[in-house]
Amino acid sequence: MKLNPPLSVVGLCFFLIMGISWQVGAYDEDDLQKLKSTGDCSGCDLSGVFLQGADLTDANLYDADLNGAILFAADLSGANLTWADLKDADLTKVNLSGADLKDADLRGATLTKANLSEATLTDANLAEADLSGADLSRVELRGATLHGANLIEANLTEASLYANLTEATLTDANLSGANLTKANLTKANLTDANLTGVSLTGADLTWAILTDAMIDKEILNQAFLCHTLLPDGQESKCDLAGNLEKLKATGDCSSCDLSKANLTGANLYGADLTGANLTKVNLELAILEVADLTKANLTGANLTGASLHYANLTEANLTGANLSWANLTDANLTEADLSGADLTDANLKRAKFPGTILCNTTMPDGSMIYSGC
Repeated sequence: MKLNPPLSVVGLCFFLIMGISWQVGAYDEDDLQKLKSTGDCSGCDLSGVFLQGADLTDANLYDADLNGAILFAADLSGANLTWADLKDADLTKVNLSGADLKDADLRGATLTKANLSEATLTDANLAEADLSGADLSRVELRGATLHGANLIEANLTEASLYANLTEATLTDANLSGANLTKANLTKANLTDANLTGVSLTGADLTWAILTDAMIDKEILNQAFLCHTLLPDGQESKCDLAGNLEKLKATGDCSSCDLSKANLTGANLYGADLTGANLTKVNLELAILEVADLTKANLTGANLTGASLHYANLTEANLTGANLSWANLTDANLTEADLSGADLTDANLKRAKFPGTILCNTTMPDGSMIYSGC
């Protein structure tokens, strides 16, 4: 591992003119010297450092702070960047092939035309990152977050993408042979993308755009399609059966329409039902512990004996719901509407009620409350 020769006179002048305001105290000089001399800078403070074009091959930057660092065209191939903080870093045209970026924070980072081939990005956070034109072939992205990421014209051939790609832009991206099993592509833009030979088993393409995408119909049938704009410009329908299958397979059914569904005794531990329509659904004896039901519509739902331990019911509509004998221990009912709800013999121990509407509500002891009317 070596660093490039000193900056040219012109480059140095530019550096002094443009960089004085952030150089001073922006990073630890001793840490920078340590990196230069040993290539081992685990846990170092290199925030805002200027290392454009530097040779950092196989460097150990485990848990290093590189927030806002300038690494334009640097060589970080084979480097250890596990748990590194690379928020807002400039990694344009950087070579990260074979690098280990597990759990790295790359939120807002610029990785335009970067080489990430065969890199490991398991559980990394790439939300809002710019990966346009980047080489992500055979990259490992299991559990990664790419919410809102820009992947226009990115090469994702044979990549493993069991990841959160919500609202990601994948226009003209090459995803041939990629593994998108159970990937969340809700509202993703895949216009003109190459999806030949991909695996979409259990993938969520709700509200996704696939206009003119190259994909086999058989492959599309593996995914959950709901209001999806298909390659031919037609919008897919979504139905109760499909949403139930999606919930069963992924545990994620935010904004789903499950009204009047029979989910008696269903195990929905930790399920994401944010904003879901659960009007008159039967959830008797269902397990909804740690489930997220924020803003869900549970009007007239049957939750008799249901387990809602630590469930998040913030702003949920529980008007007329039957919650008798339900376990709401530690549940969050902030600003939920419990008008006309039945809580007879329900367990409300440590439940949170700030702003909760209680109007004509039957409490656990059988008394009626009208305070929120």
